[in-house]
Amino acid sequence: MLINTKITNQFVDNELFIKREDLLHPVISGNKFRKLKYNLTEAKQQGLKTLLTFGGAFSNHITAVAACGQAFGFKTIGVIRGEELKNDIDTNPTLTYAQNCGMHLEFVSRADYKLKTTEDFILQLKEKFGKFYLIPEGGTNTLAVKGCEEILTEADSKFDYICCAVGTGGTISGLINSAKPHHKILGFPALKGDFLQQDIRKFVTKTNWDLVTDFHFGGYAKINNELITFLNEFKTQHKITLDPIYTGKMMYGIFQLKRQGYFSKGSKILVIHTGGLQGIKGMNQRLKLKGLPQIDE
Repeated sequence: MLINTKITNQFVDNELFIKREDLLHPVISGNKFRKLKYNLTEAKQQGLKTLLTFGGAFSNHITAVAACGQAFGFKTIGVIRGEELKNDIDTNPTLTYAQNCGMHLEFVSRADYKLKTTEDFILQLKEKFGKFYLIPEGGTNTLAVKGCEEILTEADSKFDYICCAVGTGGTISGLINSAKPHHKILGFPALKGDFLQQDIRKFVTKTNWDLVTDFHFGGYAKINNELITFLNEFKTQHKITLDPIYTGKMMYGIFQLKRQGYFSKGSKILVIHTGGLQGIKGMNQRLKLKGLPQIDE
């Protein structure tokens, strides 16, 4: 059973707990563990021995799929956005790890990457690599949502708000589907744009949810000194590491909402820690090049 860690001295009129999904597995952690669980089962049932998926240079999903391949006996193929990255494998911690797990890295141009969901592009991949089990970028599909429906347990019924970071929408969809009627599900997107509303509605019918779109810090993979300071101070005070792309922005947003009086007095808040900590090394590389402070690992 996972630990719900209470965060003290911050929320005087509320109780804030973090569900430590990041502790599920050293690498296949948080929502990646949940999303891949039933997809791996389905791949085995179909008799397929190769997993193929998509991701960027610092993708948590690429790391998790590579680790699953090594752990459960699948060949893995990662279609990576950006042909130029093929020369950076040795200096990129995410790509190095994936390759060391045995993943074949297939680098494509950014223009071709935009075609990754088209029938013609998938057919070209099948002609090149043979049969494979396709997992979408970020891992979100119906089976992934099913896995994320298992995050909340009966013990979590006492909470009023359930908060999670949002990338492709699979995790929040699972939370919405398994939520109790009194729960309010709040998603904190790491991306700019309103498209996520439509993506989530493909998987859910309930309406007790909302997206808080004010804390993406300019878009995916964009951060600033204020966020870095928040992440490091949070770790120092609470001994919990947050990643700069997803959970860090979410937690920063929750603290801001608290200051704004968003949460009703006496309400209980549960924050889902979806892992993704492997991305800190790559982000620190980029911060160092820019002469910016580092994130404590």
